[in-house]
Amino acid sequence: MATNSNTIQKSRTYYLVINALFIALTLVATWLINIRLPFMGSGGLIHLGNVPLFVAAMLFGRKTGAIAGAFGMGLFDLMSGWTAWAPFTFVIVGCMGYVVGLLAEKKPFKHMMVTNVISIILALIIKVVGYYFAEVILYGNWIAPLGSIPGNVVQVGFAGIIVLLFIQQLRKIVK
Repeated sequence: MATNSNTIQKSRTYYLVINALFIALTLVATWLINIRLPFMGSGGLIHLGNVPLFVAAMLFGRKTGAIAGAFGMGLFDLMSGWTAWAPFTFVIVGCMGYVVGLLAEKKPFKHMMVTNVISIILALIIKVVGYYFAEVILYGNWIAPLGSIPGNVVQVGFAGIIVLLFIQQLRKIVK
């Protein structure tokens, strides 16, 4: 009985550490490696925060993906002057991590690479639609948010390519 309790405790500690690590990695990758885009609307940022978010979700599932995205990028917004965006980021990026992690857990396609590509495309759709409506709410304008779409596509697309290049090797290391 004691062994079973220790296994449960180790599991909780393990996932607490993994979640904290990926929150930190997502925050740091968003904070240190970003470029503000000069488009209409908010313009948006291109950053690498989606890389650890996607890795967390693909390796550790929907809970870790959602937590890393929501808290990592939400904290970035709170700490970097994008405070009004924090609640939207928390929900939108949390949903992105959840969906990518859910597909990684369920493996709905025969080839894992297809699952990974589909999950990144779904994350892109969530980001574009989510931030479009967030900008509509914040700016009260239906046209200006269109200017942020190219930046969101580049941001998620670039991160997706980076992750797709290395995720199989990372899966082997984690196992």
